[in-house]
Amino acid sequence: MNVLIVYAHPEPKSFNGAMKDLACQTLQGAGHDVTVSDLYAMRFNAVVGPEDFHGERADPDFLRIASEQTKAFETGSLSPDIVAEQEKLKRADLVILQFPIWWFGMPAIMKGWADRIFARGFAYIAGRKYDTGLFRGKTAMLAVTTGTSADTYAPDGIDGDILSVLWPVHNGLLRYCGFDVLPPFVAHMPGRVGQSGREAYLEAYRKRLIDLDNTPKLFFHPAQDYGPNERLKPGVLARSGVQRNV
Repeated sequence: MNVLIVYAHPEPKSFNGAMKDLACQTLQGAGHDVTVSDLYAMRFNAVVGPEDFHGERADPDFLRIASEQTKAFETGSLSPDIVAEQEKLKRADLVILQFPIWWFGMPAIMKGWADRIFARGFAYIAGRKYDTGLFRGKTAMLAVTTGTSADTYAPDGIDGDILSVLWPVHNGLLRYCGFDVLPPFVAHMPGRVGQSGREAYLEAYRKRLIDLDNTPKLFFHPAQDYGPNERLKPGVLARSGVQRNV
């Protein structure tokens, strides 16, 4: 496979850095080609703005990001740093997003990477989402760390079910664009589990990476489960993420 690891942590010696390094070694050792986008090391610009569009604007008087992204993608006039990341995504069979969970989400630099790289026209377009998304056939996985325990992220934990916390990324970004999504690999509070605990996390992550083909994908309701109003049809039991029957 071609693997793209998008990595967001400002400290190379962090546990996120160790996970990224382990993933590179393990996947390359298994014969895969691995590319890393180290967003902090790249000083990646996470801010969407008019500088993203180098050609004639769709509307020079009012900035509508979606329409400008579409025109710039179609005319080949997106900023070169955007195009470079999009080319990595095009080649990738597997995408791993590696980051610490900060304030119940991705670090701002990774959110900005998604905002700019998953441009309309390239990553999504009218009528192509979820089951028919433009990245259908590709697989994605989150590899994350938390600052608190597994208990706090349990379904009855104070922080909420980890799959619910990550739903905006799993469903709203990855599945929306057509990816098959693997369950996240979560290392809970690695700074507080000691050296043996961190080694155990890395060994568990190594085993996950070498057994990706046998890892069941997260469940998302297929298009036929929804009615014309895009709500689950009567009688369909809600089974994914934060959805529930009402």
